[in-house]
Amino acid sequence: MTGIEIIAEERKRQIEKEGWTAEHDSEHCANDLAIAAGHYAMPEEARTFMLTEEGEYLPIFWPFDSKWWKPSPNDRVKELAKAGALIAAEIDRIQNKK
Repeated sequence: MTGIEIIAEERKRQIEKEGWTAEHDSEHCANDLAIAAGHYAMPEEARTFMLTEEGEYLPIFWPFDSKWWKPSPNDRVKELAKAGALIAAEIDRIQNKK
């Protein structure tokens, strides 16, 4: 599979399994999806974390509830696919606002 195919498959999964449709994505604030993508795109050793009031560690500036931070340690391709799919979702969100 090529990178674009892997990303497209992940975006399809996000829509069909998680329910992250274009309608849902349009409710997010500008750049939230891109910020989340950046965290997944960043190599694990470069990520900076914060301790939440609930005692959980999340990437600094993570824009969503902690339950949505789902890193895939030891599977770099999967993390990059999540990042690419989130970027695609952010592009669609912007385009749909026009």
